[in-house]
Amino acid sequence: MQFYYGSQMPLRVLDETEFWKMQEAEHTVVLRELLPNLEDVYVEALKNWEDVLTTTHQHVKRYVESVIRSDQQLSPQLYNQVLELVSFSLQESVAFIQFCRKIKSESQAVVNNHTAKVVIDHIVDESEYFIGIAQTILYGQN
Repeated sequence: MQFYYGSQMPLRVLDETEFWKMQEAEHTVVLRELLPNLEDVYVEALKNWEDVLTTTHQHVKRYVESVIRSDQQLSPQLYNQVLELVSFSLQESVAFIQFCRKIKSESQAVVNNHTAKVVIDHIVDESEYFIGIAQTILYGQN
């Protein structure tokens, strides 16, 4: 996390969200590249996840710009929209984690591939890290 934001919660949490949404989108590519024999259903789902996560990443970038331009004088409406976006992003990460775990447990391409299992565990750990950081920032404000 870029702690130079100090107590500027909206920008801090958006910065984290922007970074981790980009990471999650990249992880979909990593899995497709790592598993050339991955079943088509998972390949297509990973491509869909990449699109969804990239779209969320783009939304977050727009909110970062809005917060920066507001000079930290956020209207209550903008502040609430930031909280809603981050909450959505958290739920999205939870669903992405569930999908990754499904690939690990159900894909025949992963069953005997120790490296793939380790990579999936790492991807899950990173998404869980984002969830923990975002929750700490969000709920620490109350």
